[in-house]
Formats: sequence, structure tokens, C-alpha cells
Amino acid sequence: MTASADPARTVFAALEQSAAIRPDHPAIVFGDETLSYARLMSLVEDTARHLRGFGLGQGSVFAAYSPNRPELMLCYYAAARIGAVFVPVNPNLTPAEVAYTFQHSGAALLLCDQSVAAVAAEAVPDGRVIPLDVLREPTPDLDPLPVVDVRPEDRFLIIYTSGTTGTPKAIVLDHAAQTAAPRALAEMWGLGASDITLVALPLGYLYGLSTAAAVGLQSGGTVVILPRFHPRDVLEAFVAHRVTVFHGVPTMFSMMLDYCEQRDLTYDLGHVRVMVCAGAPLAAETRQRFSARFGTDLQNYYAMTESTPVFGRLANDPRPLPEGAVGKAAPGLKVRIVRPDGTDCAPGEEGEILVRAAATMQGYLNAPEQTASAFVGDLFRTGDLGRRDADGNYFITGRIKDIIIRGGANISPAEVEEALASHPAVQDVAVVGCPDRIFGEVPVAFVVLRAGSSVSAEMLEAHAARVLSDFKVPRRYLFETSLPIGKTGKIDKAALARRLAAAGQV
Repeated sequence: MTASADPARTVFAALEQSAAIRPDHPAIVFGDETLSYARLMSLVEDTARHLRGFGLGQGSVFAAYSPNRPELMLCYYAAARIGAVFVPVNPNLTPAEVAYTFQHSGAALLLCDQSVAAVAAEAVPDGRVIPLDVLREPTPDLDPLPVVDVRPEDRFLIIYTSGTTGTPKAIVLDHAAQTAAPRALAEMWGLGASDITLVALPLGYLYGLSTAAAVGLQSGGTVVILPRFHPRDVLEAFVAHRVTVFHGVPTMFSMMLDYCEQRDLTYDLGHVRVMVCAGAPLAAETRQRFSARFGTDLQNYYAMTESTPVFGRLANDPRPLPEGAVGKAAPGLKVRIVRPDGTDCAPGEEGEILVRAAATMQGYLNAPEQTASAFVGDLFRTGDLGRRDADGNYFITGRIKDIIIRGGANISPAEVEEALASHPAVQDVAVVGCPDRIFGEVPVAFVVLRAGSSVSAEMLEAHAARVLSDFKVPRRYLFETSLPIGKTGKIDKAALARRLAAAGQV
């Protein structure tokens, strides 16, 4: 990683280090626009002036709601410049979901792209929505911005992600997290100023915003941003920009494979040095097919928004990983694998994974009890089961958490169940994950109707689509006379999953 010998203590200082080393080097490429590091720094300063003009300052919270575009990175670094707190918002959320994110975070303003302006207007009160395009307009105040005393422990990001309850979790990350994680990831993958990172992941999530884009910039490299993922656009960008680093979820790689196999196409990806797959388990078949067609291996990577990086392939360790291993411990990781009684597992023994990574959250916003239950001492409870072999290779063997991961996006079954249960014909409902070749998992709804009521699967799907993002809406509905109850009195979802398997529907 190209950086000063003195590690940056804040996110803006980390970008300053990259810009000072090679100011004329391309920093961001988006369509026909290329921003050098010097130009990027100038735009960040302009954006910071705009934010101050909107009344934002140190400790202020603001959100941005948009498909991928450079202005989201301007918001990220300008927030760091003035000591504000940034809330990126997934552009696929519904008005109700945007409203919840905006209100719960305490955001003062929502900056939005024109493509989602109608949703923003419905979700956020008048006068608190500002077009993102304003950030490129000249600022009347050209005086130097005042120096703000931003500390490593100051809040910087609030990231929303689905949890095991119906309410999204709001994860608070500080400057220390967003400077330490890029250093650890750059060391893990051997990233530097010569790397070109392609970003097709949504910048509304930490994986795209930080792990891909910010890590590329804070390593001094070039970041190519696509507005959204499409297999053709990504494959063509690999070649056009001579990309060396790419991050994706299994669904992306499956879609690239399907796109090429259906058309008998191939692309030379020999220059791609690091091809990272995270967000959901990577099927061995997908990995083998991808390598055979493109001549590039997919690397497993494991992390969470709450704590990152955790496991992956180390650039300085050329030894191949054993079959099924997700990787070695990331630089700076503290990890334990424990039994239910809290004692440490022996090598090869399965237990719950507890970690403290280079970037570990301060906690969940406005949820002290949830935060306390998420930690054992200073270690974060991942909710995942795994084991470690004698050589330090880690294997993920299962999930404690009741989360469905569709194409790398988390779906809370409770949130989907709540939406379906609001239909007047529904008496009871349970949502479980079903394995899917393309998306990894998809939600399937088991529904018990009220006596004398009738409703079709299509009507339930339409009902759910009115309140849920499209990726959360089940496409399959199985109507039951009753749902199995476990010993604790709760619906036995494991039994429902077995029922799907027995019926050959997995």
C-alpha cells in the first residue's frame, strides 16, 4: 500500500495521503469522466463547503440516496472533512424504508439522485431533500475551510442492514474503523497505487462504499465506478480499463457466467489479479466454471458490516487453501471459536465464531441492549458457525442467525412475515430460505389462510411488493393448513426447510 509511514488517523487524512503522493494519478473513472487525485480533493472541498452551506457541521448527520455515481464518494470524504456523519441509502429501498432510515438515523438532510427523486419526496419532509447535482455547482464561499478537530473515535458512518428482527440494524462506524480496515485489506490483498479497482457493487452498502471504493482510493489506486451491475457492462469494463481488482457477490459471478455461456462468449481476464467473492457462500461449481471460462480464480472473503476484514486469502501466503476453506485470519484480527458454554474449541471442532477485526463497530444506533448482546467482552458475536484447522485455515459451516442471503443482500424473514401477515386473508406465515442456483438463497413463504378466506400467490406477491423492496418479495407461496411448532412453542422453520428438501424443491 502506498502511504505515509505515519498512518492516517481520520478518513479525510487518509485520502490526503494518497493525493499528496501522486496528485495527477487517476482516482475515479465514471463514464467519460476521469478525476485525478488533485481534482478529487478539490471537489471534496467544494462538497464540504456545500454541506456547511446547508447547515451541516461537526456531528451533523446527513444521508445520500442514489445509484452509483462519484458524488457518493464526495459525500463520504466531505463528511470526513467537516466531521459530519454520513448515511448511505440503498437506491432500491421503498419510500417506507427510506423514511425509516432517514428518521431513525436523525439525518438533517437527504441528498438524492434525480432517478429516485419521487421516492425521496414521498419519504422525506419538504425542504429536507436536496439534489445531488447541486454538489457540482460552484460555491460562493471560496475561503479556506476551517480545520476541524476530528478524532479517530468520532462517529463517521451509519450503515443499515437487515437483522434477525423485522427492523433494520443501524451500525455505527468511526474514523478509526474506516482508516484501519483499508490498511488491513490493502495488506491482505497486496493492493497499491498500480491497482485499478472496478466497483459495480452498490455504494449504498459498506461492501461497495468502503471495501471496494474507499480501499482502492486509500491505497492510491484508480477506482472505476459503474452506475449499476450488468454482466455485459462489467465484463467489458474489465477489458477496457485493464482492471486488476474486483469485488462481487456469488450472484454477480453466476450472472457473468450465464451471460457468456448463453452467447458462447469469453473475455480475457488474465490481468485481474484479485477477484473477491463475499456476501454469501460461493458454490464450488460456480468457482470451477468461472475459472475454466475466464482463467481467473475467485477468492472467498468473509466479513460483516459490524466487523471487517475477517477471513480471506493473504497476498503474502502463496499456499493454496484447502477445499472449502474461506481463508486465513486477516491482518489485525482477534478471533475465538467457542462452544455453547463459552470455552474455546479445539482445532477442527465446530463452534461459534467471535471476532474483533481492524474495523469493528461502535455499536447499533439507539440500541444499547442489542449492542451489549452482540459482544462477548470486546469480541463481536458473528452468529456464524465454523472451525479452524491446525494450519490456521478457517471454514464457515453454518449460520446461527435466521437470515436469508439473496445475491449477497440480507433479508430478514421477520420483516417479510410482517408484511405478508398484514394481508387480511393471512392467519399465519413463515418465511424460510431456499437454495437457488443463481441467487444462493431466495425466500419462500409458507402461508396459513384465515377460515373462509381465499387469496392467490399472485395477490400475496403484489401485496408484499407494496411495502418491501423487490429483492425481499417471495416468488413462491406454499399454502398449508397449519405450521409445525417446535419444542419452544415457536414455528419450526427447520422442519419447513426439510419439507422443501423432501419435496425436491431446493
